[in-house]
Amino acid sequence: MYNLLLTLLLIDCVLIIIAVLMQPSKTNDAMSALTGGADDLFAKQKPRGFEAFMQKVTLVLGILFFALALGLAWLSSH
Repeated sequence: MYNLLLTLLLIDCVLIIIAVLMQPSKTNDAMSALTGGADDLFAKQKPRGFEAFMQKVTLVLGILFFALALGLAWLSSH
């Protein structure tokens, strides 16, 4: 059981890395990186399409990572 959870955790780690790298960039130019994006403070829009999907995938993978890590910690202590 421990080996199964560890394998699932490693697969989840790789999938989280891929999901984060596939998310579209939010900075448009170097100036917005220097100012911290203060000009976009009031221009927030809900993500649509691929960006919204990738945010949901990342959230689900993060929750799965947390659950698997807790399961592994509990299993190793018993």
